[in-house]
Amino acid sequence: MKPNSIKLSRWFAALPLALVMHGGLHAETVARYGISMADIPLTTGQPDRGAGAYQFTGHTLYDPLVAWEANVGNRPGKLVPGLASEWKVDAKDSKKWVFTLRKGVKFHDGSEFNADAVVWNLDKVLADKSPQFDAKQSAQVRPRIPSIASYRKVGDYAVEITTKDVDALFPYQLPWFLISSPAQWEKMGKDWNKVAAKPSGTGPFRLDKLVPRERADLVKNTAYWDKARMAKTDRIVLVPIPDAMTRANALLNGQVDIIETPPPDVLPQLKGAGFKLVQNVTPHVWPYHFSTQPGSPWTDIRVRKAANLAIDRNAVVSLMSGLATPARGQLDPTSPWFGKPGFKIGYDLPAARALMAQAGYGPSRPLKAKVIIAQGGTGQMLSLPMNEFIQQSLAEIGIQVTFEVVELENLYLHWRSGAKADMNAGKGITAINLGYVTADPFYALTRFADSRYVAPNGVNWGGYNNPKVDAAIDQIRTTFDTKKQDGLLSFVHQTMVDDALMLWVVHDVNPHALSPKVKEFVQAQHWFQDLTTLRM
Repeated sequence: MKPNSIKLSRWFAALPLALVMHGGLHAETVARYGISMADIPLTTGQPDRGAGAYQFTGHTLYDPLVAWEANVGNRPGKLVPGLASEWKVDAKDSKKWVFTLRKGVKFHDGSEFNADAVVWNLDKVLADKSPQFDAKQSAQVRPRIPSIASYRKVGDYAVEITTKDVDALFPYQLPWFLISSPAQWEKMGKDWNKVAAKPSGTGPFRLDKLVPRERADLVKNTAYWDKARMAKTDRIVLVPIPDAMTRANALLNGQVDIIETPPPDVLPQLKGAGFKLVQNVTPHVWPYHFSTQPGSPWTDIRVRKAANLAIDRNAVVSLMSGLATPARGQLDPTSPWFGKPGFKIGYDLPAARALMAQAGYGPSRPLKAKVIIAQGGTGQMLSLPMNEFIQQSLAEIGIQVTFEVVELENLYLHWRSGAKADMNAGKGITAINLGYVTADPFYALTRFADSRYVAPNGVNWGGYNNPKVDAAIDQIRTTFDTKKQDGLLSFVHQTMVDDALMLWVVHDVNPHALSPKVKEFVQAQHWFQDLTTLRM
């Protein structure tokens, strides 16, 4: 047994007794959650380790101004009031948004939430000269809120945020911006590292214990302001188990009660042993994002289209034991923004080989490309087996792919830096494999297609630049008519597909496996999941 496995098994062996000793007197209900990350995400306010981390140390400990409805599973969620009870565009200046804040909300440390706290938190991630600026948190959220130009307090419970341009989609950025306690930062000696062990938000859970790479104990916030979203479990213990098989064994052995992303080949065993598999429609896609910068082998659209035609997506779904659906673009065809692409993504090896020949490649002159991928982690599905399948498939049409394999947070660093950065271009990396959330117009489309969002201004990783798409995005930003927005968004998506901006493989279904001890868990149609719905 590997040393890490020995350490994990010893911790698991002690866990049930520890919980009984700690919780027995209070009759605590406890859920032990095996998460697919190598470490507990950042706890100071803005979690690291990607979008999946928001369900663990983001929307559990903290709240945003504008929230996403993640406690329903029978329909897509929507934007709902968070710490802002309402928001509206200034009638005289559409760049200005006024947010009315909730009164009577307290941080976990007992201090008051108000406009000063919001401005302080915006400075925390956007104003690098402010005393509370935290480079770690800023790196996580700054690319997610690129529209913000300035902000100010306009009342004790009102804040005005001005966007760089008129941006009708701006509220979709705000579920990613979370509010932490200024008072707790002061109390912890203005040291974010100390805050990490004793954070303070306004969320439905408080952090009771943190052991990096081992566990984080979240306990119910009995004073939570939103009574309709009170936690149904007293304590949730997050246990990082990055290896899928180790996670499944921990569930089978009763060491955890719920896991994410179970390995497909263990599903029959799990079901046979009485464990429940839950999944849902998930706005999430697993692509290769190409660099279109000078010198990249992917600058030729024929090569990009050939790659898209070389993948048998049904075989990938089989590899996942059905826990995926084939991708025909960034979005599922049922999306109102899918449009009518002229390029039909599917499996067509003869057409793929013909395109490669037209581009000047063949058996005697293969195209070589380096792709950076994650060894695993939330949102990456079965990263290594799936990437090996893609590698073999592309080899059949004369594309020789090599991999740079890194830990997930390192992958995000490469992603935020953009294809032109030395850490990518300097190492010959010309594509990145990273699962993308596609739940709303900003997250699905405009952040990847807008030429103004090329890093470091955003996450248009490959440097895509299409003037017609930019013009459509300008119109989207300046119209508040949703039907007109939908038509323009359809144009953006169909153009992304026609330009083969990415190699789209499958959409995730975000599978979770539950012990019979779990009585309730609402799986949202989103990458955000609401752990307040977990009931033992």
